[in-house]
Amino acid sequence: MAGHSKWANIQHRKGKQDKARSATFSKLAKEITVAAKMGMPDPDMNPRLRLAIKAAKAVSMPKDVIDRAIKKSQMGDAADYTEMRYEGYGAGGIAIIVEALTDNLNRTASNVRSYFTKAGGNMGQTGSVSHSFDRVGEISYPLAAGSADDVMMAAIEAGADDVETDDEAHWIYCKVEDLAAVSDALEAALGESTESKLIWRPQSRTEVDLETAQKLMKLIDLLEEDDDVQTVTHNFDVPEDVAAKL
Repeated sequence: MAGHSKWANIQHRKGKQDKARSATFSKLAKEITVAAKMGMPDPDMNPRLRLAIKAAKAVSMPKDVIDRAIKKSQMGDAADYTEMRYEGYGAGGIAIIVEALTDNLNRTASNVRSYFTKAGGNMGQTGSVSHSFDRVGEISYPLAAGSADDVMMAAIEAGADDVETDDEAHWIYCKVEDLAAVSDALEAALGESTESKLIWRPQSRTEVDLETAQKLMKLIDLLEEDDDVQTVTHNFDVPEDVAAKL
């Protein structure tokens, strides 16, 4: 499988810092509401809701905002959101997967298509790029959780499939259906994780030059600024010399 992208980590953290907190909270609250509406409003009985709350806590979302999002799911006037996945290619033929929660399919599809076009890419059919990714569970731990060997042993015992450690964190991967169980087992062994979520993990990564990276970052920024878009996943990486120029 492809190694974890250090550039993706840096870009992701920078994005979180640069975005307005209210916009980030809004997307997380939407996921909490949808998760609670689709299943039980009790996180102990609803793995998706438990993951959504964990993601919210990871960015310090206040408890009252989380509770409000859960209560909203039980109200009769709560909006009906549809989960959508859009796939396409950015500059340089880079594969991109966009996941959205929307109450207006036409609006979201039109917006996403326009972002691809503006940034020199093109949107494809569902399945056109997802075959280059694996759908897996990802659990991250700070380096302070233990040595690479200790974390690997704990992950193997918990039922994980793969572990990577870089100078940012420990990254543990497992099957989608095993995420809740592996996460719980790791928590018992290593303490609370930084984040647990489902991701599209690229099977390989492509390094890009400065011009291509700039076009791709423009596309990602446009997508992430859209209120309907929840996640954006890609399979490119940026060499250190190019990252320095960005």
